[in-house]
Amino acid sequence: MTAKPIQGVTILGALPPEYESILTEEALAFLAALARCFRGQLRERLAERKGRQARFDQGERPAFLPETAAVREGDWAVAPLPPSLQDRRVEITGPPERKMLINALNSGAKVYMADFEDSLAPAWDNLLEGQGNLIEAVRGTLSHLEPLTGKRYELNAQVATLMVRPRGLHLRERHLEVDGEAIPACLFDAGLFLFHNARELVSRDKVPCLYLPKLEHHLEARWWNQVLEAIEGDLALAPGSIRTTMLIETLPAAFQMDEFLHEHRGRAAGLNLGRWDYIFSFIKTHRMDPAAVLPDRAAITMDQPFLQAYAQLLIRTCHRRGCLAMGGMSAFVPQKGDEAGTARAFAQVRADKQREVAAGCDGTWVAHPGLVAVAQAEFDAGMPRPNQLDRMPEAPDPALLLAVPEGRRTEGGLRHNLRVGIRYLESWLRGQGCVAIYGLMEDAATAEISRMQVWQWVRHDVEVDGLGRLDHSLFHAFIQETLLQIRAEVGAAPFEEGRFLEAADLFETLVLAESPETFLTLPAYHLLLTPPLTGVSR
Repeated sequence: MTAKPIQGVTILGALPPEYESILTEEALAFLAALARCFRGQLRERLAERKGRQARFDQGERPAFLPETAAVREGDWAVAPLPPSLQDRRVEITGPPERKMLINALNSGAKVYMADFEDSLAPAWDNLLEGQGNLIEAVRGTLSHLEPLTGKRYELNAQVATLMVRPRGLHLRERHLEVDGEAIPACLFDAGLFLFHNARELVSRDKVPCLYLPKLEHHLEARWWNQVLEAIEGDLALAPGSIRTTMLIETLPAAFQMDEFLHEHRGRAAGLNLGRWDYIFSFIKTHRMDPAAVLPDRAAITMDQPFLQAYAQLLIRTCHRRGCLAMGGMSAFVPQKGDEAGTARAFAQVRADKQREVAAGCDGTWVAHPGLVAVAQAEFDAGMPRPNQLDRMPEAPDPALLLAVPEGRRTEGGLRHNLRVGIRYLESWLRGQGCVAIYGLMEDAATAEISRMQVWQWVRHDVEVDGLGRLDHSLFHAFIQETLLQIRAEVGAAPFEEGRFLEAADLFETLVLAESPETFLTLPAYHLLLTPPLTGVSR
C-alpha cells in the first residue's frame, strides 16, 4: 500500500481549527490509501457473514473447521511477548474522553483500553476529540481543567499501557468518504491512531497495541493482519511492531481461536473473553431456533455451562500458543452516594475476579477506576507471577459450547430489558455510549442482549412467567408503561428534553422486525447523524 494524493476524499462534518492537526492532508491520504486497498476484501468478508447467518437460520451450527485441523493440531506459538505485555492483570476500559482518559491512565491498572467501539457513540466530535486526546496522551502532555471546580488533572510519571479498540468491521464512518463511499470505521479509527502515534510509541520504547472486536472468522483476522502489515510498511516499522489482542465475542469465533492466533502469530498478544457480546452473538446465531430461547439476562452468568466451556477453551488455547488469556468485564460499578450499593458491587466484582484467576486467566477488565484495586487484590492473591502461561486447562466438551442455558423468563426480566434498552439508546443518541444504569455499566454490547433477548421472546411467542404469551400488542403496552416509568425516574424536564421517545420507537421497531438488524447501532447511527451530513471535497 502506498499513499496517494487525496483526490476523491470528502469530509462530511465540521472541521474547526483544533481538528486540522488530526485530519492533516498526510493523514487523509493515508486513510484514503487504506480504504482503497482493503475495502473490497472487507466487503467480501461481510458478505460471507451474511451467508453464514443464513445457514445458521436454516439450522446449521458453528463447528470446528475441518480445513484448518492442521492449524489446531500443529505445534506452533505466537511471537514472544514484549516485557510491557507480560503482566496485564488489570485492564481498565472506557471511551477516550479527556478526563476519563487521564483518570484511567493514572488508575494503577496495567493497561487502559481506549474504546472507540461499544462505549463511544460515534458522533464526529467524540471521534476527533478522542483521537486528539490520544495524541496528547502518547506524548505525555494530556491535561484537563475541570470548569466547575477548577481542579486540574494531569498524567502521572508512570501510566498504564495504552491500547486502542477501533470499531467493528460492519460499521462505516459516514463523516469521511473516499471516492464517494464512506470509509470503513475500523480503518478510520485504527488508521488515525497508528498514523499519528505508532512511530512515536516505538521511539519511546513502547508498543502500539490494538484490541480487535467482533471478529467472526479467521479470514477476518487475516484481513486485519494484512492491514497492519501495510501500515507497518508505510510507517517504516518493523514487521510485528503493532501487537493485537483479539476479542472472542462471537459464537463462530469460539470454534476458531487457534486459527485467529495463527493468522496473527507474528503480533498476537492474547485473546479476550468478551462475554457480553458473546451472549448477544449466542442469541443472534440461534435466533430462528425456538429451542434456543434464553432465560432472563440476569440468569446468564459465567457459571452457565456454555460460558464455562468458552472460557476454558480460550485459556487453554492462549496458553498453548504462548499468549495471554484476558478475562472479561463485570458490569457492576460503584454507586455514588449509596454505600450499601457500592459494597454489593465490590462483592460482585471480587467474586467475578476470584473465579477468573482461579480458572487460569492472566488478567481481567474493569470499567471504573474505583474497581482497579478490588480486581488487582484478587489477581495478586491468585497469581503472584506476571501471568499464568504455565496453566493448561483440559479441553472442554465441544458440545457444551452450544448448550442452551436454562432458566425462567419473567415479567421482571422483560421490564428490566425494556428500561435498560430504551435508557441506553437514549443516552447513545445524545452522544454518550457508556452509562451506568441501575448499578451496572451499560454499553452497546449489554444493550444488544436486552434487544435481542426480547426479540427472541416475541418472535417465538414464548411464555413469560406471570404474563403468558408475549405477543405484539402486549409488548407495545409494556413499551408505553416503560416510558412512564422512565419519566418518573429521570424527572419530567429531563424526559422532555431527552430523546426517550425516539429511543423507544427504535427499540420497538428493532424488536418487532421479522428479521433482526445485525447490530442496533446501524439504524441508531442514522438518528445520531440527523440532520443529514454536508461537506466539501478535498
